[in-house]
Amino acid sequence: TSAFPSGAKAKLRFLTTRSLAIQIDSQSDQSACCGRSRGSPSGHKHQLQRRGASKPSDPPGDQPFPGLLRPGTFSREELVDVLRAAVVDRKGPLVTLNKPQGLPVTGKPGELTLLSVLPELSRSLGLGEQEVQVVRASGKEASGLVLLSSCSQTASRLQKFFTHSRRARKPTATYCAVTDGIPVTSEGKIQAALKLEHIDGVNLVVPVQSPSRKDIMEGVKRTLSHFRVVATGSGCALVQLQPLTVFPSQLQAHMALQLCPVLGDHTYSARVGTVLGQRFLLPVESTKPQRQVLDEALLGRLCLTASQAARLPLHLHLHCLRLPGARPRDPPIELLAPLPSYFSRTLQCLGLHYQ
Repeated sequence: TSAFPSGAKAKLRFLTTRSLAIQIDSQSDQSACCGRSRGSPSGHKHQLQRRGASKPSDPPGDQPFPGLLRPGTFSREELVDVLRAAVVDRKGPLVTLNKPQGLPVTGKPGELTLLSVLPELSRSLGLGEQEVQVVRASGKEASGLVLLSSCSQTASRLQKFFTHSRRARKPTATYCAVTDGIPVTSEGKIQAALKLEHIDGVNLVVPVQSPSRKDIMEGVKRTLSHFRVVATGSGCALVQLQPLTVFPSQLQAHMALQLCPVLGDHTYSARVGTVLGQRFLLPVESTKPQRQVLDEALLGRLCLTASQAARLPLHLHLHCLRLPGARPRDPPIELLAPLPSYFSRTLQCLGLHYQ
């Protein structure tokens, strides 16, 4: 049975065509990713692709991950500048950012996070001393949409909308991911009971088989995600993911269970083993997080060395958020965040085309 109703399928296809296809030249070849000269796109499509994009932290040239930021190297003032430049939409009290990969939303006291610079960001955006709240955000390792509100009533209304949508199993967020491996089916749902365990000083998500009522009471959660394969190529896939529950690293854990870990997942990809070309799940208790290992053919397609691949960023991007209209009869509002440059480069290198 299809995971998406027919109307939702049409909307996803429309989103794919409108907002993703503008960032991929389906006629490009591997030489474009290896640094050889190539004409850049022009016109309105190019403007859409770059809107909300942030400046790279490294000089141009042979950088394998264009546009990738390293938030840990920023001062508070520099981070505020980056976030101000990453604004993709403003509607009334709502401000939407395209968060760079690796920036945490929350953290320990003294750490540089999105929350820690909200007062400065608010002043920089002309909101004065108004208190700004985070309504919805992609996780630290993911890039993509962050929804802020300077109105507590609006923030509360949206939080209730997201909660009601989860209970009704209606997706409000659509992520784009590149996976190492291709799911067996082109569309479906992933269900898994997950829990957080503190292993070797790190909190890790662990699947639980047939959880008991006691397990549920002790923190095990039944999780659900929808997925749809948009394109395949070079043994990889571009996948749209819609989480219907909220759990840390849910999408990474789900794709590892599908034997198709997200590209750049240096935590859960180690749970997928390969023997004679066949993939299988390794026992969680005997598997420690490690840098993702890519085969030589894939490294060649990505024009990366093994040492560069060890720094490959997580290719998981919160691309679209669906919000309610201002009034009950108004159509839904859809907020979109362009893909990071390194994500678009990967798609280009892998020759992913739409089916």
